[in-house]
Amino acid sequence: MAKQFPLLISIPHGGDKIPPEVRDRLRLGKKELFEDSDAFSKTIYNIGKTARSTLIFDIFRAIVDPNRQTDDLPPANPDGVIKSHTCYKKKIYRTDLHNDSRLVTELLSKYYNEYHNRIREEINRNDIAIAFDCHTMASKAPDIAPDKEMNRPVITLGNYFGKSCDYQVTQKLAGSFIKVFGLDGNQVTINKPFAGGYITRNYGNRPVPWIQIEMNRCLYLDDRWFNAEKMEIKENRLKVLNKKFKMVVEKFFEEQYTF
Repeated sequence: MAKQFPLLISIPHGGDKIPPEVRDRLRLGKKELFEDSDAFSKTIYNIGKTARSTLIFDIFRAIVDPNRQTDDLPPANPDGVIKSHTCYKKKIYRTDLHNDSRLVTELLSKYYNEYHNRIREEINRNDIAIAFDCHTMASKAPDIAPDKEMNRPVITLGNYFGKSCDYQVTQKLAGSFIKVFGLDGNQVTINKPFAGGYITRNYGNRPVPWIQIEMNRCLYLDDRWFNAEKMEIKENRLKVLNKKFKMVVEKFFEEQYTF
């Protein structure tokens, strides 16, 4: 029987569903919604029963973003919890959704709150020892990002500067990625460019440690595997990355980190 580890995996940006509440209001097409999401992350990071628990947010990030605070809203932040624009500054709705406070409240209640309730339930279980918040990142940062227009590392791990998880544990996870993916040390960074979003900051060490994982999309959206015009990917490439991530988890627990 395959081993199961005391791990919670959260995949908040891999959703590909449009809520019925906003379907008629959208001006974005499939390609633009895809570009704003952590495409294929729910396939790459879902390692089944190897993790004690896996939570996947089903809704497109462009519509509801569970990795934001509930008061992080336009116009102060167009890329907030209920967005007005994508991370590439494309307008999401035909008319301003934020004039309809009832709808915003409904989206938060029905989708955002449900996901966070599930997180709280899982981390309060006695058999969860650590949590990973799993993301993918564009190879080159969009204009609104802190590392604007810069090329990104292959893997970034965020521990909120030691507040959500201590550095020793984070560095051991980095070592597992380096070995399994065959990377140089400088290809895996800690807290640069991302130190951890709302989920990692909010739940880290309350009561279990959290690490945010960011995987560069060059690993699967390169034209060797992905046809951008048809938006089709070679499924085998996703299987390879999923297998490697599972190996990272196994190496992390079995060889480097004992709870």
